[in-house]
Amino acid sequence: MSDKRSSPARNSATRIEGQVIATFGRQYEIKTRAGLILTCFMRGKKGGIACGDQVEILPTTPGQGVIENVLPRVNLFYRSDAFRQKLIAANITQLIIVVATIPTFSEALIDHYLVAAENEKIQVLIVLNKCDLSETVHVATEKLALYQQLGYPCLSISAVNDIKPLMPYLHQQKSLLIGQSGMGKSTIINALIPGAQRATKEISLALDSGRHTTTHARLYAIDADSTIIDSPGMQEFGISHIDKANLARGFIEFRPYLNGSCKFSNCRHLTEPGCALLLAAKKGEINARRLAVYQKMMEEAERRKDWLVRSS
Repeated sequence: MSDKRSSPARNSATRIEGQVIATFGRQYEIKTRAGLILTCFMRGKKGGIACGDQVEILPTTPGQGVIENVLPRVNLFYRSDAFRQKLIAANITQLIIVVATIPTFSEALIDHYLVAAENEKIQVLIVLNKCDLSETVHVATEKLALYQQLGYPCLSISAVNDIKPLMPYLHQQKSLLIGQSGMGKSTIINALIPGAQRATKEISLALDSGRHTTTHARLYAIDADSTIIDSPGMQEFGISHIDKANLARGFIEFRPYLNGSCKFSNCRHLTEPGCALLLAAKKGEINARRLAVYQKMMEEAERRKDWLVRSS
C-alpha cells in the first residue's frame, strides 16, 4: 500500500472522511478517501477508536488533524475485563485466528475469540501456521479437529514458504489477524504485503512461547477490495462485555439445547438439575472441555457481577 503524505490547508474548516489504518495509544494514522495519510488525535479526552474505524477529521497543521467523529460501525471486535476495554478492530468481515505447530497454542483462548466473534456475527477462519515443522503438525491438527467438526474452516499453511493457500480466503474480505505471540502473524503480513516489514522474532523453545513484537494494530490493503489488520499478540482475551445470557450462544454447538430444553428457564448450565447441556455432555453429544470453558466464563461473570454489586 503506497502512502502519500499531505499538507492540507491550514485554514480549512471542512471535515473530511477517512479510515483509521493504525493506532498508537491516543494517536492515530488516518487515510483519507483521496489516499492522503494524516496523523490525528481525538478531540478532548474521548477515546474508543479502533483500527478500521471510519471517522470524520478536521485538518489542522500540515500532515495532522483532529478526529471529530467516529462514524457508525458495522461491528467492533474488542476484549475487556472488569476494569477496562481494549479495542482491536472495527468494521471487519472475517476473524482469522492464527495458531502454530510451535509454540503450543491455547484452545481456551481460541474459545474466547470464537465467543467474541459469534457475539458480533463475524465469520471465522482458523489458520494453522508453521506446517513445515512436520514433527509437530499432527499434534496441532488433532487439537483443531473439534473446531472443524463444529463447522469452522481450518487452513494449514507455512507462511514463510508459501502464502498462496491463504489468498482465496482474503478476497473481498476485511480480515483481522489475531492470536498469541509467536504464531507467525507478522510473517503472514510480510508475505502478503511487500514492504510491510513487520518485526519478527524467534520463539523461546525453553519457555514454549513467542516473543511480543507487534505493538500496535495496523491495516493493510491487499487489493482494491480486500484489507487485513495485524494486531499485537495476546496471551489473554477477556470477554467481560458479553452478557451472561449470551455466553452460551457463543458456543455454536450449544444452541440446539438452548431453546427451552433445560428444566429451568433461567438455567446457567453449571450444576442445575435437568440441564440439557450437562446431559448432552454426559452423553458425549457436546465436548466436555468446551462445556468446562463455558462454565468457567459463567462463573467469572457471576463473580464480577457480585464484586460490582458490593462495590456500588
